[in-house]
Order: sequence, then C-alpha cells, then structure tokens
Amino acid sequence: MRAHELTIGRTFGVTFDHGEDFFDTLSVFCRENEIRQGYVPSFIGAFTEAEIVGTCEKLDDPDAPVWAKTFVTNVEAFGAGTLAHDPETGGILPHIHVSAGLKAQSADGRTSHLLNAKVQFLSELFVVEVVAPIMTRPRNPALYDVPLLTFGAAQ
Repeated sequence: MRAHELTIGRTFGVTFDHGEDFFDTLSVFCRENEIRQGYVPSFIGAFTEAEIVGTCEKLDDPDAPVWAKTFVTNVEAFGAGTLAHDPETGGILPHIHVSAGLKAQSADGRTSHLLNAKVQFLSELFVVEVVAPIMTRPRNPALYDVPLLTFGAAQ
C-alpha cells in the first residue's frame, strides 16, 4: 500500500458542452487553471460515443490488464478518477473510470476505464486540485507496464 496526506487546493464545478471531446476539454480546463494534479470525485453526463476498456475475447493471461477497447454509443455516464502530473509534457495524465448505461438497450450497463468520449448535451464535473504532494503515474514494468499513481517526487 502507498498512502500520502494530500494538501487540497481549489475546487471547481465544470460543465463540458455538447460535442466536446471529454479528455481534450479536461486537459484545456486544467491548463487554463494551472491544475497539475487532482481528482474528480464524481461526474455525470452523457456521451454520444465512448471507448472503454473491455473485450469479448478469451484472455490469454487473466491476471494481465486488458488493453483492448469497446465502443459504445448514446450512453448516460457516472464516473470518477484522478489527475496525475505528466513531467514530460507538463500536462495531466487522467485515470477515469465510468459506469455507462446504453440508453437504446434498456440502459444495459458497462463499467470500465474510460479511454475516449464525445460529450452529448453536457457533462458536469467536480475537479479538486491537489497542491501537494506531486502525483505522477510512472509505468511499472514488473506489473505489465501499468501506469501506477505515485505520491512525491517523480520516479
């Protein structure tokens, strides 16, 4: 286990507009407000289309992460995640998970890691800035090269 007390900065309420790319808009918001790291305690919204992690294929290694993506359309979404600092670009590395109900399929649900999404109507987010410590997401080669959240100096 890794744990670190967080020094919280500002808190924002943000709405993304119809047609916006979820991750591009999140990155622009963070850049314009000089947010290097933080978390999204929750968000609600809808997506005309989204890509989430998932597969219908048999997994060769059930312990390994799944890198494949599933495409969904016209979903209502509820999600949350973290925003780590990317020391290489100065931007953010979001890690967002979402539960999405497929509106045209009796709200049948999908839950996984959000890879990409286009906003439908709006998305309403709360973004909480973390001032300290530095939060980064280096890849861990001993665990399938998965990027893991770390606290403190970039490693």
